[in-house]
Amino acid sequence: MSLQNQKHLFKIPEDITYLNIASLSPSFHSVEKAGIDAVLKKNTPHLTKVVDFYNPVIELRKLFAELIDANNHERIATIPSVSYGMANVANNISLKSTDEVIIVDEQFPSNYYVWKKLVDLYGANLKVIKAPDTKIHRGKLWNEEILNAINKNTALVAMGNVHWSNGTLFDLKAIREKTNLHNSLLIIDGSQSIGAFPFSIKEIQPDALICAGYKWLFGPYGSAFAYYGPYFDHGNPIEENWLNRKNSEDFTRLTKYESEYKPMANRYSVGESGSFIYVQMRMAALKQLLVWKPSQIQEYCKQLTQPYAKTLRKLGCYIEDDEYRTHHMFGVELPEQVNIELLKQKFSEQNIYVSFRGNYLRLSCHLYNTKNDFDKLVLCIESVLNS
Repeated sequence: MSLQNQKHLFKIPEDITYLNIASLSPSFHSVEKAGIDAVLKKNTPHLTKVVDFYNPVIELRKLFAELIDANNHERIATIPSVSYGMANVANNISLKSTDEVIIVDEQFPSNYYVWKKLVDLYGANLKVIKAPDTKIHRGKLWNEEILNAINKNTALVAMGNVHWSNGTLFDLKAIREKTNLHNSLLIIDGSQSIGAFPFSIKEIQPDALICAGYKWLFGPYGSAFAYYGPYFDHGNPIEENWLNRKNSEDFTRLTKYESEYKPMANRYSVGESGSFIYVQMRMAALKQLLVWKPSQIQEYCKQLTQPYAKTLRKLGCYIEDDEYRTHHMFGVELPEQVNIELLKQKFSEQNIYVSFRGNYLRLSCHLYNTKNDFDKLVLCIESVLNS
């Protein structure tokens, strides 16, 4: 059975058209309640038990593992940001001067700076694959250029499942196969896909997947997740967190210092990852997402937006080919004659919230959006085109 609109689970006012979850998600009622309940528990610290520091975190990691189709929650680390997760990756990679790190053009800064610093440190090469200068089969050609760029010198490929600003979909399965041929690492930034687009660790088998938690995962700002594969099982974390060591659950033996970490990805979790407020909010969010399922969220967004994508194309807008983009988030390149400042003014008057990226609109939607939201959007664009 297909999902129906879920706006009743949110507090979005009727006059607000929110098409910007790719920047920051709203909360649904259960996430808000979980956060408030956790705040109130701060009034009774005497009721906090030792197990409260780590049992909820274990449950949280199990929920995220289920969402990404990973067999073992021990491969999940709870972290504060994508940059933190990427730093743990870079901290365990050494390069030769002939090595190359491949990224796609105009990636989000957290998935650029870390690699620029790494290649500069070793005198290696950063290879940036730009989008083809064409609007005909651009997504298809971009994927082909990424595959063609992977060779014997490729140390790692770092990219998103989709491009963060325009929703172009990258064929991670084919990219993984090519990286395997050359023993190259595949590091994925899943911030704009995990939670709204189907993803399987078993299918893609990345070496690491790093994901912001405050967008499509509906967690609070300052939360993120990381999956680390076998390559990182014996690596060095960027901080020494006492809870990541063996036997840390026994508070009576904390000064019996342990030289060994807990297995797999545990060593990479941030200090104080048991944050009583954040953990409860994140668990509530993931439980709801697992009920909805990313595949059904994607289908809802597809059914909602496809007719409007056709309308926008007829108005002279460019949108990536449907088979090479996602439906929960996509870019709309406006015709050159559009007065961007006037359009921003119209959107403001109509309480429409989107992201502007130069001459692009980035539209990102979810189960709380309706046809009325996109009717308002299209009418504003038409009015500016006709002004």
